[in-house]
Amino acid sequence: MTVFIIRRLLQALLVVFMMSVIVFFGVNIVGDPVYMLVSPDADQADIEAAISRLGLDRPILEQYWLFLKGAAQGDLGNSFIFGEPALKLILHHMPATMELAFSALFLAIVIGIPLGLYAGLYPDGMLSKGIMAASIFGFSLPTFWVGLMLIMLFAVELQWVPATGRGDIGSFLGIQSSIFTLDGLSHIFLPALNLALLKISLAIRLTRAGVREAMGLDYVKYARAKGLSTRRIILVHVMKNIMIPVVTVMGLEFGSLIGFSVVTETIFAWPGMGKLLIDAILQLDRPVVVAYLMIIVLFFVLINLIVDILYSILDPRVRLQDQGA
Repeated sequence: MTVFIIRRLLQALLVVFMMSVIVFFGVNIVGDPVYMLVSPDADQADIEAAISRLGLDRPILEQYWLFLKGAAQGDLGNSFIFGEPALKLILHHMPATMELAFSALFLAIVIGIPLGLYAGLYPDGMLSKGIMAASIFGFSLPTFWVGLMLIMLFAVELQWVPATGRGDIGSFLGIQSSIFTLDGLSHIFLPALNLALLKISLAIRLTRAGVREAMGLDYVKYARAKGLSTRRIILVHVMKNIMIPVVTVMGLEFGSLIGFSVVTETIFAWPGMGKLLIDAILQLDRPVVVAYLMIIVLFFVLINLIVDILYSILDPRVRLQDQGA
């Protein structure tokens, strides 16, 4: 087990290093942020002074080396626009993104799994076919279009919930979040639903496939032969077995909820990391873009590492296969 964890840690570090190369060089060869920062009537001396102040006059390899040294100390550079540490700006916007991602994951679980369970138990019913058809729409419809339609229907026409922004912040057990107030819940409902639609469809299909497979296995037939009720068979035996892959996949998808919330946050003017990224791209604020992408990489690597370790604990065959490789 120790060897397995060490190997996974080394692989994670290698992935982070390689992604730092791709992210840093990919961002720093695009555009020239100096002309976004200096006055239009600035002379050449002012432009050169700005270039020197931002450290853009140094060779790109030296810039990358300085970035690595700073990253090792928790410093991902200063924002060109705000003059503050890029990491500080991202951490300031992170709570909004995290509560949006958690809310979307919650909706995906409480909506997707029951619907998938029903569709798996009654695959030939009209309602089940409707659920599966709706899941196809969840995969197919563009997020930005769905977001606009949700705003038009629920915020403009029905006026049930606000269209944009983040609601009042509440506190519970020392944790501050907008989900602890009614105003906050009304503001987060539409963006969370928009972000969750794809994951709801995924949860439906994963759960249905697991149920359809499990219902034909020997342990279910044996449970029926023992006279156990259908409810007990489903809730105790079937759900226990199908939830491992479902939870694993949904856990991995949590990283994508954080990383790909950019469109949703932009449409609903949600003050999270995604909206900060869009503003940074438009203003060529390179340190903020690099810091955001590196944090997202760390999220994905960390989540995958945790899932690998948990899977190896639940199924020792994973460790044996890894050692055999």
